[in-house]
Amino acid sequence: MVTSTVLPVAPTRGRLRPLGLDEVRITGGFWARRRHTNTTVTLDHCRDWMDRVGWTGNFRAAVEGRIDRDRRGREFADSEVYKLLEAMAWEAANDDPALRGTGAVPGSAPLDAKISALTDLVAPAQDPDGYLSTAFGRPGQPARYSDLAEGHELYCQGHLVQAGVAQARARGEGELAKIAERAADHVCATFGPGGVEAVCGHPQIESALVELARLTGRQRYLDQAALFVDRRGHGTLDEGEFGRAYFQDDIPVRGATVLRGHAVRALYLAAGAVDVAVETGDAELLAAVVRQWEAAIARRTYLTGGMGSHHRDESFGADFVLPPDRAYSETCAGVASVMLGWRLLLATGEPRFADLVERTLFNVVATSPSEDGRSFFYANTLHRRHRGVAPRADVDSPRADSGLRAPWFAVSCCPTNVARTLAQLPAYLATADDEGVQLHQYADADIATSLPGGRAVALGVRTDYPSGGTVTVRIVRSPAGPWTLSLRVPAWAAGAPAWLVDPDGLRRPVTPGPATVTRVFRPGEEVRLDLPVAPRWIHADPRVDAVRGTVAVQRGPLVYCAESVDLPDGHEVDAIRVDPSTTPEDGPAGDGTVVVAGEVTARAGRSEAAWPYEPLDRPTAQPPADPTGIVLVPYHSWAGRGPSTMRVWLPRADDSPQAPADGTDTGRRAGGRPDGPSLTTG
Repeated sequence: MVTSTVLPVAPTRGRLRPLGLDEVRITGGFWARRRHTNTTVTLDHCRDWMDRVGWTGNFRAAVEGRIDRDRRGREFADSEVYKLLEAMAWEAANDDPALRGTGAVPGSAPLDAKISALTDLVAPAQDPDGYLSTAFGRPGQPARYSDLAEGHELYCQGHLVQAGVAQARARGEGELAKIAERAADHVCATFGPGGVEAVCGHPQIESALVELARLTGRQRYLDQAALFVDRRGHGTLDEGEFGRAYFQDDIPVRGATVLRGHAVRALYLAAGAVDVAVETGDAELLAAVVRQWEAAIARRTYLTGGMGSHHRDESFGADFVLPPDRAYSETCAGVASVMLGWRLLLATGEPRFADLVERTLFNVVATSPSEDGRSFFYANTLHRRHRGVAPRADVDSPRADSGLRAPWFAVSCCPTNVARTLAQLPAYLATADDEGVQLHQYADADIATSLPGGRAVALGVRTDYPSGGTVTVRIVRSPAGPWTLSLRVPAWAAGAPAWLVDPDGLRRPVTPGPATVTRVFRPGEEVRLDLPVAPRWIHADPRVDAVRGTVAVQRGPLVYCAESVDLPDGHEVDAIRVDPSTTPEDGPAGDGTVVVAGEVTARAGRSEAAWPYEPLDRPTAQPPADPTGIVLVPYHSWAGRGPSTMRVWLPRADDSPQAPADGTDTGRRAGGRPDGPSLTTG
């Protein structure tokens, strides 16, 4: 099935064939800018911070016999080094013209030298039997696998394997790939049939082993991944502080009906289960994961695509418990959701999975890093009530506070996860099958691949998406016979006109799902998709108690928010009310804002009462309405202009007092018009 060798996910079967980093290049626009910053700034930023806080030094300390006294960071700190190596390897597979002349051209000597230097630091710390950890197994440390629930040993070795696979696919087998294979052999020998019948408290090794099986063709790695998936849910782990559901060890994967527990763990496990299901042809297992995904999307996912509403345990909440001001929505959960959605898309071909991937990329993954690529959000709240304090630039920060992006965290899983996701992003844009090519995500891109029978296809995609809705696909190379070009019409376009224009100029309306053109294409011909990118009001299911009496604004795939820096006279965002009977309008051309009708009420006028509760039948005098235009900005850009308050869900001016706004506001009619970090990693 697979023709490209440079693939983050390389299934041997499934509905769609992914296109690799050697087949798709992002050439401009929103994601090209993000990827340029990632490569030229963020990768070095992550390495510098790991050196500063001592995580890279742990490997040297292990070799020199002083690890028991000199080790730095949490028990899972090794994994961040491996994720950085993976990100570097994927960047080495790219050849992005935007990076030429910057000193960070993927594949150039500087980047390859950085990979080699970091690998040389890791390699001597591996034990002769393949085991590799700087936190366990040496004199003065806990014994190997003595804390499977929280020790993260298999999790870390899983990220090591992923890094090795990335290097092998990007550059051919090198030292990192050999280290990874030795680690995987150790895992199979220790936890295979007749070995330790247990699982890791943090899933991740499952997908890593499947990818290694795909790379090497060795069945033992796939068998071990399947064994880990089937062991999950049988209570092999201790209860711990949060119970076995936290580890997804309460119910077998095949019997679960919804994603639950620690959000990142749940999503990584689901991704690994899909990998196993695809490679083994296990339709029952695949159906179980699809069922869990459907339930989580319908009842446990934020408007942004974010997942996880609990700060204390970084977990999914109960159905419809989605408080915006307490949203955890960890960045790593967003990355894991993209990983799962991509695998489900490849397995089934259903565009609904690409819809969520798009929403999450633009509103979670893109929200975490700052514009300069040197600071990050760990959690992604949808409502900030108090202005944040700028974090210090010289120390790592507590990770759960979402006031302002921080340069590094005591648990810094998110920066490296963002880095590796952006590095492999071109591989999420398009797929192929026997009939043709499918475009799932939109960016300026050049695509070149071969259909069965050696039929060469090359495309040039040009678009200003997401600010604009026109996507033009130019045929650069085409085989002699007919084939099908498919473009995804996003679910957000439902109810508004979208149009597909074929090379003959025929314009036809299209609805969410695949929009296809099948014909004999000639070089130079174009297919154009016109999407209705315009701001729209969004309301929530009434069972989401926390946002009753509020509305939100979405423009194309982008969720918008109000920030206090755009309000007059120092008002905070809790002082605004909007009028959803009016249509949101784009702001001044080119600035990316949206303007909605509403009013700003004085906070003091709303808090003078000695008691904030009143009988519903008692008339309440209100201050006169002050119609104004309220400016909204893309959610992914918030907090980029300094400390501010922010909210996505906006109280309605026509709301009655019995309908609370996001669970804490009285929801009183305005009239007129227009916490602490937990102890786990992601």
